[in-house]
Amino acid sequence: MEQRRISMSDITLGQPLQWDVTDASGNLLLKRGQVIQREQQIDTLISRGMFIDGDRNGGGSKAPAAATLREPPSILRMINLAEKRLERLQFNLGNEPDIQGKFLEVANALQFATTLNRDIAMATILLNQDSGHYPVRHCVDTAIVSILIARGMGKSKEETTVIAAAALTMNLGMLREQEQFQARQEPLAEPDRQAIHAHPEQTVKLLRDVGVTNQDWLNYILLHHENENGSGYPFGKTGAEMPDNAKIIAIADRYCARVSDRNYRKPMLPNAALRDILIVDKENIDQRMAKSLINELGVYPCGTFVRLENGEVGVVTAKGSTTTAPIVHALLGPRGAPLSFPIKRDSSKSLLAIREVIHAENAAVRFSMQQLWGSEAIL
Repeated sequence: MEQRRISMSDITLGQPLQWDVTDASGNLLLKRGQVIQREQQIDTLISRGMFIDGDRNGGGSKAPAAATLREPPSILRMINLAEKRLERLQFNLGNEPDIQGKFLEVANALQFATTLNRDIAMATILLNQDSGHYPVRHCVDTAIVSILIARGMGKSKEETTVIAAAALTMNLGMLREQEQFQARQEPLAEPDRQAIHAHPEQTVKLLRDVGVTNQDWLNYILLHHENENGSGYPFGKTGAEMPDNAKIIAIADRYCARVSDRNYRKPMLPNAALRDILIVDKENIDQRMAKSLINELGVYPCGTFVRLENGEVGVVTAKGSTTTAPIVHALLGPRGAPLSFPIKRDSSKSLLAIREVIHAENAAVRFSMQQLWGSEAIL
């Protein structure tokens, strides 16, 4: 009887199991149809359980695919679960067996989530910033953007997984320092900058020490802060000396850092962050990567708060016919009154074009992602 090890993308909290689950010896752990309610159960199944083919799954030759769940899985829950699992791995590096495999599982889970609904995955970067500690969440955000760019460039699933794993682990060498930075109100001092400049090499050493052997993965981390013109760190290499996959992580990292809220620095508006990368960082980044970033995110990424020409305020919820004309769901009417329900708007139409991008606090509207994307964005 064939067995397949459980991955995070196979299970959704609150959804019935589509398989009997056994341990490696064939002992039944959970029966098909049972509902998992706690994240700790998923951790247990990942470490002990296997999906199995054969009689216990109704006699079929293959276990049903994850996509055949009775209801669409929540992308938001999947990403939050991946973030929490990543946090446990990051803070327990020396105590986790097969740490390389477990990081790859998280990377694959994020790949699966972006495949199911890229718009929700992208929107979590802007609308889900309170989901966890900044150092962990930033790595997840960077992995999501890296996955989208890599996929848009035609990278294979296997190569994209390694890129995502590198993004998830890129800052391990300054993990605790990042938490301290986030708690401060004042700008970073010179010793802080020295720690930042040392973190690529420190991260690679840490990962090697705990058993990460994939040299491409380690190389992407080592070089993700180098610049096209040789002004980056830690080695001052030029773009010609950097692999494209390190450049993917680099530009994703820059974008996600700019739009994140930190105590010592206010977030940039998403379109301003993209413009800053394209103009201010022009000499530092590969223009092919900049083009790919815009192609995948659009000028107004999902989750951006906007005011339309008719005065309505809403949130970008999907890519539109062009990179400058996304789909928007209006939440406030022209006079600022909340609408009874979100109204879909095509911003390619002149009266519904985007007039301006606004900060979330200036939008003065309360909503859940579920209201905009349905059950795929339920918490």
